[in-house]
Amino acid sequence: MISCESCGSDDLRLVALLPDGRRQVKCDACGHSWVRGEARASPRPISTFEEARTRFPGPKNVDPQRLAYVAELKAKFLRRHPDPQPAVGPYWARYQMVFSEEGLRTGAPQDLKDFANSDVGARPGNMSVFNRAWNDLGAEVAANRTRATIKYLLYGPASRPLEDRLTDLIEERHGLGMTGFKESLLTKVLCVMQPDRFLPILTYSSPNHGKKEVAKLVYDLDLPDGARVQWTIGRLILWSNDVLLTLAGDGFAHMQHVSQFLWDTAKSAESQAI
Repeated sequence: MISCESCGSDDLRLVALLPDGRRQVKCDACGHSWVRGEARASPRPISTFEEARTRFPGPKNVDPQRLAYVAELKAKFLRRHPDPQPAVGPYWARYQMVFSEEGLRTGAPQDLKDFANSDVGARPGNMSVFNRAWNDLGAEVAANRTRATIKYLLYGPASRPLEDRLTDLIEERHGLGMTGFKESLLTKVLCVMQPDRFLPILTYSSPNHGKKEVAKLVYDLDLPDGARVQWTIGRLILWSNDVLLTLAGDGFAHMQHVSQFLWDTAKSAESQAI
């Protein structure tokens, strides 16, 4: 039997059921009102895209002394003015046409296969899985799947962020993607189509220096382990790219120039503490 905690009367009524499950009760005898019960635990709000982006490690997590030292290395590197690879510009200009919406509709299958197996501008690594799938499917079917993959990546629904479209293709969600046309080749497509934004470092994490390893070796910055965090692979790939570009700063001639500096510095860091 419930009674008023003030006067002891049982002339009580329910005033309101609160959102957290508690009840507001009022005693009509004396007018006293109070809340009964325990509040339900509220679920943790789902992190939004922008909230997740804000939590991603970045320049704020790099020691200022480390930044200053790398800036000195950068100044020395830029004084050498390495020449760009002459074949990259024309090659990428050609594939910007191949990957245009019209080019994807009308382009030759061989152009797509050649792109997957070319090292010009960026090295995608061993393409045996892609080549085997291409041969098993036949050129026309394989080309159509590759076209659909590139089209979704570049021109997919605007409501789906590029980071998440990239994840969809790598993980073959909803039947999307072409066998073997995964992280390194998808990133290479982005390098071709947005050459002022994407570094030709084609993997997030790799024994041969992906973006995660470069960030650690050059800036002593620990980027998330893809197997242990909630961030999707597409977000890790793109956000790590943006972090490295911000850290590298201005003064470089092109993305290959930036990547060469990062790779050179990373290799040096492996042989000596910087």
